[in-house]
Amino acid sequence: MPMNDDQLLRYSRQILLPEFGIEAQDRLLAARVLIVGAGGLGSPVALYLAASGVGTLVIADPDVVDVSNLQRQILHQQSDIGRTKVASAQESLTALNPELRVIALATRLEGDALQEQVAAADLVVDASDNFDTRFAVNAACVATRTALVSGAAIRFEGQLAVFRPDQPESPCYRCLYREGSDAEQTCAENGVLAPIVGVIGSLQALEAIKVLTGIGTTLCGRLLILDGKNLETRILKLRRDPECPVCGSSHA
Repeated sequence: MPMNDDQLLRYSRQILLPEFGIEAQDRLLAARVLIVGAGGLGSPVALYLAASGVGTLVIADPDVVDVSNLQRQILHQQSDIGRTKVASAQESLTALNPELRVIALATRLEGDALQEQVAAADLVVDASDNFDTRFAVNAACVATRTALVSGAAIRFEGQLAVFRPDQPESPCYRCLYREGSDAEQTCAENGVLAPIVGVIGSLQALEAIKVLTGIGTTLCGRLLILDGKNLETRILKLRRDPECPVCGSSHA
């Protein structure tokens, strides 16, 4: 359906961009994005995708809001302590953009449920905080050929990459990280500076919009590394690993 006057006004600042226009906005309005995690990364991702006009956001997170979350998880308020994060997120996002459809899943997606949600999405944003979830989400994206925007943040550092299983030369997350190759590190144990998750989450939203609209060059095949303490970034080239246990030639 064509956009109404209210929508044209709401999204006018990005519609004005020559590379964007009404066609790109229509793509966002029709898009369905799965966000895995409603914490430090998921908060800016969800807020910017909602503000930008992504039509349907599916948010999955089994946790409840804790006072220690409020330092960086900007979807949630003091009054949300004890509520499920997805209920808090749904309320915040629909207050920001009432036209948005938010599907709140207060569960850790696994197995068939994960596969179904990934298959139904146009794009998946991994905003989780553990390798088990990242590996499972990656495997589901590879199996369904669904684009994945992956981010991570800890201490003063962050990482960001885009994986496109629908493109033959794209690596997947397991080409970068092998199971058991890195010790699990969490913000609860190591700490994180609040703006770091804000920066990485915002960049995840940017990459998601670029994938959904086809505008610009994404980080597919590249890994962005942020050193927030010294405000330095590096971009490394990633190659598909033919021996990868998920997307390698023997598993394709």
